[in-house]
Amino acid sequence: MAAHARVGACCGAWSPRLGPRQPLRPFSPAGLRRWLSSRAPAPRICVVGSGPAGFYTAQHILKHHDLAQVDIYEKLPVPFGLVRFGVAPDHPEVKNVINTFTHTARSDRCAYYGNVTVGRDVTVGELQQAYHAVVLSYGAEGSRVLGIPGENLSGVYSARAFVGWYNGLPENQDLKPDLSCETALILGHGNVALDIARILLSPLDFLRKTDITDCSLAALACSKVKRVWLAGRRGPLQVAFTIKELREMINLPGTQPVLNPADFTGLENAVKDAPRPRKRLTELMIKTALEKPREKAAMVQAAVPRQWGLKFQRSPQEVLPTADGTRVRGVRMALTRLEGSGDSAKAVPTGDVEELECGLVLSSIGYQSLPLDPAVPFDTQHGVIPNSSGRVRGAPGLYCSGWVKRGPVGVIVSTMNDSFDTAQSVLEDLQGGVLDVSVPRGGSGAVGSILRSRGVRPVSFSDWERIDAAEVARGKAAGKPREKIVDLQEMLQLLGH
Repeated sequence: MAAHARVGACCGAWSPRLGPRQPLRPFSPAGLRRWLSSRAPAPRICVVGSGPAGFYTAQHILKHHDLAQVDIYEKLPVPFGLVRFGVAPDHPEVKNVINTFTHTARSDRCAYYGNVTVGRDVTVGELQQAYHAVVLSYGAEGSRVLGIPGENLSGVYSARAFVGWYNGLPENQDLKPDLSCETALILGHGNVALDIARILLSPLDFLRKTDITDCSLAALACSKVKRVWLAGRRGPLQVAFTIKELREMINLPGTQPVLNPADFTGLENAVKDAPRPRKRLTELMIKTALEKPREKAAMVQAAVPRQWGLKFQRSPQEVLPTADGTRVRGVRMALTRLEGSGDSAKAVPTGDVEELECGLVLSSIGYQSLPLDPAVPFDTQHGVIPNSSGRVRGAPGLYCSGWVKRGPVGVIVSTMNDSFDTAQSVLEDLQGGVLDVSVPRGGSGAVGSILRSRGVRPVSFSDWERIDAAEVARGKAAGKPREKIVDLQEMLQLLGH
């Protein structure tokens, strides 16, 4: 009680015993924290991964615990994860969350250590020795495989690799996708699938004003792709993309949507009682499929050089090779029927098949989290760390947030809420004494010694800001928001590493 009254008095608050009073020497926020920390140990929290899940977890802990110190470790020199490497270059507004993350990173109780691969440069066990709590927020670094013959043929790419290529992910800089065919097939009906279709078909003038990488812009300038099909195992009522993404595709200049009216028969009645987002999305697809352009518009449509369309109830069986067996010439699709309704409907093969000719196949059936360290429990079937509200099962003091916690689903807002949930679990465990903070931990000092002994030089947030400034300067010279540096060695050389 005495300590409580003293803090209240220092802050100029009402004291139950003394009444209101003016403080003689008010503490600054930093001074107050120092005064508090001299009486209570500061919890040291480690977050692995600097994407949305990592930053939102750190933000929530810092906001709701005045003493906590949070260190963020990242494999790459540059932060922000899928906000930098996953969001489409023509969606700059989605990247505005970087401003919030930057504010968090600049907090005097937060530090960023890039260029550190957890599981290789430092183990999770070593992090647990150095911190009171460790939160794994490293996302989904792999892709689900199709598991069909021919998926390793030349011309077949995962959506993750393709998106990483045009967004400047260092590991994908040498992808060099072959865009010399006229027809591309994207397997999947999610937002990422529509992103890829839009990038493939967008006018170059649109893309030149974005932060798309210079090498991918050059490749797209030479692209022969003029037709993109997006195929899914289920029907129109099960598509996973949003109305915003669909509307962008429908309104994309120089392109014509091709939707088969027969795919939408009877759906107006089926969606009458559906949730509003699903109802509006389905109505827009129906309207697009049934739209009869006027004569003048029809003449313009006939001259449109590029097309895209949705194919439903088709499941890939085999990627078909060219005569010489070296690259893709098409995909054999099993036609399906639906059992059940709504989101739970299952696609069952009918026994009928069809072949779809294409020279480029992009598999957009989902990202996949991978095990980070043998010491961390991992559910390989579902690609997640087993947990309860972010608490890793059987591992006290170890937590997870984001896609590695719940699977690779949802948008940034759902990742934010999920990360706040994990952060709340950490805060509850601190408050309830589950995490013993009475024993000080070495934190970044202890980890820094380990990294130095292994020849690893971390990249600080101010280092990142130097990379950021260089990218923005290069972009300005090219009339773009930024020109991303895609080579890791070039990044480190810029910093004198």
